[in-house]
Amino acid sequence: MSRIPTKKQAGEILAKYNKEPFHLRHGEIVSGVMGWFAGELAPDNVEFWEVVGLLHDLDFERWPEEHCVREQQLMREMDLDEALIRAAASHGYGISVDIKPELPMEKVLYAVDELTGLIGAVALMRPSRSVSDLEVKSVMKKFKTPAFAAGCSRKVISDGAEMLGWELTELIDRTIQAMRSLPPELGL
Repeated sequence: MSRIPTKKQAGEILAKYNKEPFHLRHGEIVSGVMGWFAGELAPDNVEFWEVVGLLHDLDFERWPEEHCVREQQLMREMDLDEALIRAAASHGYGISVDIKPELPMEKVLYAVDELTGLIGAVALMRPSRSVSDLEVKSVMKKFKTPAFAAGCSRKVISDGAEMLGWELTELIDRTIQAMRSLPPELGL
C-alpha cells in the first residue's frame, strides 16, 4: 500500500538527498507557497500540497540531468503515493518529462516553482530585502528583463499562469501574498 509522508517525514526525505542550504530552503519556500494556495483552492489537502512542494526537486541536487525522472524512481522505491509522484514530476513538463499538469495542485506547482525564485531575486534587490513591501510592478519589470535571474524560465511562469486561467499579474500577486505568509527564518 502506497503512503503519503507527513510534512516532517517529507522534510527528512528531502534532507536525505539534498545537502545544499539553497535546495533545502527552496523546498521549504515552495512547500509554504503550495500550502498557502491549498488554503484557497483545496483547504482539506493543505499538508498534501505542502509535501508535494517539499519533494518536487528531490532529485535535482544529485541528478540534475535526470530531474523529475529519477525522483519518480526514488519515490516508488519508498512506496510513496502515485498522486504525489505524479504531482511532483509534473513540474518538469516539457523540460524533462511528458507529465502534463492537470490537477489544480499540479498547475500551481508548475507555475510557482520558477516564480518563487524570480520573486525572491527581486526582493533581494530591494532596500528591505523582503517581499513584505514588494509590488507586482517591480516583479513585472524584472520579468521583462531576461538577463535578470536568467535561470528562472519566464516561459514556464507564463505557461503556468495560462494553465491556471489567470493573468500573469494575478499569479505574481498571489504568489507574493503566499511568500509573505512564510516564516521569517526563510529570509523573505
